[in-house]
Amino acid sequence: MADQYEQTLDGEQPPGTGALRWDELPEGPVLVLLDQRRLPVEEAELVCTDVPALVDAIRTLAVRGAPLLGIAGAYGVALAAARGYDVAEAAALLEGARPTAVNLGYGVRRAAGAYEAAVGRGADGPQAAAAVLAEARQLHREDAEASDRMARHGLVLLDELLPGGSHRILTHCNTGRLVSGGEGTAFAVALAAHREGRLRKLWVDETRPLLQGARLTAYEAARNGMAYTLLTDNAAGSLFAAGEVDAVLIGADRIAADGSVANKVGSYPLAVLARYHHVPFIVVAPTTTVDPSTPDGASIEVEQRSGQEVTELPAPPVPATVTGVTGLPVPRATEAGSGLSGPPVAPVGTQAYNPAFDVTPPELVTAIVTEEGVVSPVTGAGIAELCARSRQVTIS
Repeated sequence: MADQYEQTLDGEQPPGTGALRWDELPEGPVLVLLDQRRLPVEEAELVCTDVPALVDAIRTLAVRGAPLLGIAGAYGVALAAARGYDVAEAAALLEGARPTAVNLGYGVRRAAGAYEAAVGRGADGPQAAAAVLAEARQLHREDAEASDRMARHGLVLLDELLPGGSHRILTHCNTGRLVSGGEGTAFAVALAAHREGRLRKLWVDETRPLLQGARLTAYEAARNGMAYTLLTDNAAGSLFAAGEVDAVLIGADRIAADGSVANKVGSYPLAVLARYHHVPFIVVAPTTTVDPSTPDGASIEVEQRSGQEVTELPAPPVPATVTGVTGLPVPRATEAGSGLSGPPVAPVGTQAYNPAFDVTPPELVTAIVTEEGVVSPVTGAGIAELCARSRQVTIS
């Protein structure tokens, strides 16, 4: 069993803080995660003392979101080095935890490279571990800075595309502080618009089957005082038809060399709707999410998750003493799947198709916003130019 334990947070926390942190305990260093499976019912921390615990947290979505997965992966390598585990083995376990999210592999490889470089310079175990931790912290800082720059670039783009302000933005899945070292990706742009008084409405897709929009984006929007409305995924078309959407903003888990975008399943239908209704479809992601080694959308490996996530009602895991708004006990999580399993909604034995992501072709993407600037139109040449001027992404 992976070595991890949970603790409930005491008192009110600042909005979105505490998604991930490194901590030094008397018994050794740990990686502390805000357990996203429990939100919004309960804010609880998951304390990982070894890499198998972190891998389990990644696979079961206790920690998720492309940029944050990269940071978590880097800290995971640091955890292995600090506790004297096999760093190469730990890196391999971490990198394979979720195949579609390119940031995870990037963070792991960057931290492992720092370890190998330190050992090559003659560093002993503690010195090499310190070098890895420093690299993980640097990645964490860079992601926070990238988040701020993406928000600024994205707000300028919105104002160019939609002069006059009062933006009505539709978003899918979760792209705020819970996925980032800073304030997020797409959500950070919407938050910047809100702070400038230019956000009229944030439409939040429920994001089935695990409800990251309902549980996480709505949670972050509420804590930031934003005007938001939750909708089921299949209601988005009626919003477009009614002329209630000015722009779609989403994040990304992988951007291929041709500009194809892998993001939470349900993103591609939004892109089709946006194109038909002449609404900008904007992807916001750091350059670490661009993968020049993936030539096109067909080459992106799409993670297939357990059908249980579709055939059973999601329910955040909470203590047995906690009750829901109806006063009835809230179902506890099972150990399998995402940790969000509840009462069945389909007959026993029903087969389910449950891809975690879908891929949007570049011709349906109005613009890709990164910390290095905006790519529009989205083409292979534009992506190559972005990579060339980025300090973090290189073309092989």
